[in-house]
Amino acid sequence: MTDRTPLRPEVLWPLFASVEKLDGIGPKTAVAMAPAIEKVRDLLFTLPQSVVDRRLRDDLAGVQLPGVITLRVTVLSHQPPNAKGRPYRVMTRAGDDLVTLVFFHARGDYLEKQLPVGSQRIVSGKAESFDNGAQMVHPDHMLGVDDAGQLPDFEPVYPLHGGVSQKVMARAATSALARVPQVVEWIDPALVHREGWPDWSDSLHRAHHPQGYSDIDPHSPARQRLAYDELFAHQLTLAMARARRRKQAGVATSGDNRLWSCVLAALPYQPTGAQTRALAEIRADMAQPLRMNRLLQGDVGAGKTLVALGAMLTVVEAGGQAAMMAPTEILARQHYQSLAPLAEAVGVRVALLTGRDKGRARQALLDDLAAGQIDILLGTHALFQPDVVFHDLRLAIVDEQHRFGVAQRLELSSKGAADVLVMTATPIPRSLALAQYGDMDLSVLDEKPAGRQPVQTALVDNRRLDEVIGHLQRALAAGQQAYWVCPLVDESEVSDLTATEARFAQLRARLGDGVVGMVHGQMPPADKDRAMAAFEAGETRLLVATTVIEVGVNVPNASIMVIERAEAFGLAQLHQLRGRVGRGSAKSSCLLLYQAPLSDSGRRRLDIMRETEDGFRIAEEDMAIRGAGDVIGTAQSGLPRFRIADLERQPKLMQIAQSDARNLLNSDPNLTSPRGQAARVLLWLMERDVAFRLISVG
Repeated sequence: MTDRTPLRPEVLWPLFASVEKLDGIGPKTAVAMAPAIEKVRDLLFTLPQSVVDRRLRDDLAGVQLPGVITLRVTVLSHQPPNAKGRPYRVMTRAGDDLVTLVFFHARGDYLEKQLPVGSQRIVSGKAESFDNGAQMVHPDHMLGVDDAGQLPDFEPVYPLHGGVSQKVMARAATSALARVPQVVEWIDPALVHREGWPDWSDSLHRAHHPQGYSDIDPHSPARQRLAYDELFAHQLTLAMARARRRKQAGVATSGDNRLWSCVLAALPYQPTGAQTRALAEIRADMAQPLRMNRLLQGDVGAGKTLVALGAMLTVVEAGGQAAMMAPTEILARQHYQSLAPLAEAVGVRVALLTGRDKGRARQALLDDLAAGQIDILLGTHALFQPDVVFHDLRLAIVDEQHRFGVAQRLELSSKGAADVLVMTATPIPRSLALAQYGDMDLSVLDEKPAGRQPVQTALVDNRRLDEVIGHLQRALAAGQQAYWVCPLVDESEVSDLTATEARFAQLRARLGDGVVGMVHGQMPPADKDRAMAAFEAGETRLLVATTVIEVGVNVPNASIMVIERAEAFGLAQLHQLRGRVGRGSAKSSCLLLYQAPLSDSGRRRLDIMRETEDGFRIAEEDMAIRGAGDVIGTAQSGLPRFRIADLERQPKLMQIAQSDARNLLNSDPNLTSPRGQAARVLLWLMERDVAFRLISVG
């Protein structure tokens, strides 16, 4: 941190003390709670996950047993155990109902002192029906009637760490709440009023002292407000990164449309409205003397590659160079095969660079690139190796960015690229897109190009495997082509490979030697290329594959997709795989082979695939089933982990937070106004220290 970075505000110091400062937490307990809970703020942001109804009752009327119950009882008698290993029983009465309290390994003198015969007591715990009354084993609470107020009507239940008990957590939380300071409101007052949110301190108290089940709901005012604080701090940091990037000098790039017009004239179809709109947004960014940082998000087959070509041709028209990076060699070659003929037909020089290129040929390509004799360079991560030097790189396009680290993306843009365009064919729910790419401007392709065929999807029990192969045999004989995707056996590439090779051998024996090809991730690149080329040329009719074909493979004549053990795949993968067919004029189908019996979530996933081809709806359903982090793979995605905010159940908050953050920075770029100063406190509270390095004036 530089000397210009301000110090944490004094008002927050009590919240950044060790949890050892809290009641009931000593050094051993603090170690047990780490690393999830180390500071007072960590405990404050660890909210109860449920509640136990401890409301006091005088009898069992209307009570559903078994269940937790709190009763006012009169102690009738003690029945010590009559043999070793037997329980100690205390007979009590609640109204007209008999309630037996049961204790194992108990000391009689202790129980006689706690529960004197004839006294009234409050007992609370899990009870079950027993002998026309109820039985409660080891009550959670036993109190005198005068102490009934110590027991909340609704007791919070915390997520536990390292064997720490609920009582210790509750006591520590109460102690932590006593340290909560009064702070100046950092949320737009109009928004607070509109949503009916309490202030920050009151929200914490309400969240930790729920007054009913509704207070645990993510949509309760206190929880919504606390979630919004997290999302607002996150979006404010991203908005600062975006603002700083937008201030970085770029190169204003405007084309004259001559190359693009020629390409459009040669196409057998017109771009969709969404493609035209997205390209206009990209060109408007590129025309500014500031760096573009835009995400192009489109469903399978929505035509991102054509939009990318339009952007790259704009750069070439202006005299610059463009680069496009793909996550796999198969996809890089696919881009080259589809884009090079269109570009070279209008006089644009296109080259391909992958890790396979070596020696003199590679050096000759690099020399041409540095001399400006290559207009568009396509390739894999080999594009950002240190010896790859461009003459005038104006635009870097990254395809399927979630497969690249952020550091690699920055490295590519550092090669002098004025503008960065990230493309993803993975539909992401809007709340996740804003969480992951909130520093970027967003263009969405939500239409499919004319001519894309709907894909008929059917669920087939794998006991009908012979029937499916027979159907396939007839289709291949009629001139169709098909994919057969083999199952994910486990996380082991060896097991998955074995399954693929076994199915390949079986299908080749049944359908014929020259009919079936195979491609998987463990093959040498040259073998993989040969297998793909033979399938694209129609020499092989069936391609047996792993998920290596999930992204970008484009064979218009392929009209059948068989996915084996489909229940083992995620929704996003199934959607991507299905998108490999329906690209030509033939009627297309996707057979999802499953192994019965299906789990509830497995059945739900496959039913969704049968019901819709809308990738954005599928992504929303995927998030509802699996959770936000798993949808895009938290480890690779940079998706933040929020302590309170729930992107699945509070999706609209992220969009409000982004708008609010950008508006605040537009009116107060350095956060010096009263609300800006309050927002600085929030950034410190949420440990967004990096934000202060993004403010142009510390």
